[in-house]
Parts: sequence; structure tokens; C-alpha cells
Amino acid sequence: MRKKAGFTLVEIMIVVAIIGLLAAIAIPSFVKARTQAQTNACINNLRQIDAAKEQWALSSGATTGAVTVVDVNAYIKDGTPTCPASGTYAYNNLSADPTCTVSGHAL
Repeated sequence: MRKKAGFTLVEIMIVVAIIGLLAAIAIPSFVKARTQAQTNACINNLRQIDAAKEQWALSSGATTGAVTVVDVNAYIKDGTPTCPASGTYAYNNLSADPTCTVSGHAL
């Protein structure tokens, strides 16, 4: 008699169950890490916008008033950055910190 080599259905099901369990544990961690990375990137973008606003104010001699995107873009390397979480930035007042429309993204 010849014995056939291979895996049984039960062995394959156990391996699939283990892989599914590992995926169920890992996926929420990846989602949390991605959200945290987007938050950190957005906060750094807000810092960059604030620094550009301050540089513009120093060079133009402004102390209060409105700031336009054109004014600030001259002081940011690739123009105004975009929020990685699809939010939008508001920074039209010199005396206020820039803000993002996504909750939790603030200086």
C-alpha cells in the first residue's frame, strides 16, 4: 500500500483559523497607527503654517490683521500642505493659530 503525502482538511482549517486570529489582532493596531500618523503629520503641517505666518508677519511688519494663502505660500517650500486626513486648514488671521477641520488635529 502506498500512503499519500499531504495535509488533511482539519490541518488546513487550523492554519486558516490561526491566520484569521492573527489578522483580527493586527488590523486594529494598524488602523490606530495610521490614524496617529495622520494626526502627527497634520499637527506638523499646522506648525509649519504657523511658522510661515510668523515669518511673513516679520518680513512685512504686520502685527495684526488678515493673512492670505498667497502671503504664506511664499514661506512654505511646496506651498500650503494638505491634511493627510482630508481636512482643510484655516489660517486667515494673524493673531490666531491655524486650525484643521478634522477633530483632534490642533496645535
